[in-house]
Amino acid sequence: MIRTQIQLPDDILARAKKVCVAREISLAELARRGIEYILSVYSEDPVGKDEWRPPKPRHLGWKGLNETELKDQAQLTTAERTVVRRRKK
Repeated sequence: MIRTQIQLPDDILARAKKVCVAREISLAELARRGIEYILSVYSEDPVGKDEWRPPKPRHLGWKGLNETELKDQAQLTTAERTVVRRRKK
């Protein structure tokens, strides 16, 4: 086992000591349990890590547009889109 030091704000240390007294465990044991818990939540090798794929594209409603028209539509602000829609009607 390796010995190490940590720095805690005063209020966190006080709360931790209260938990230690209530559970009848040492501060070192509380720290070990806390670290073990965090490591179990944030595992080193997430499931499916090697199987990641980009998300499927969403339907944006822009059919039949060439590359230039698509780029122009994508760069419109919400207000500009509203004006364009009103002109089409």
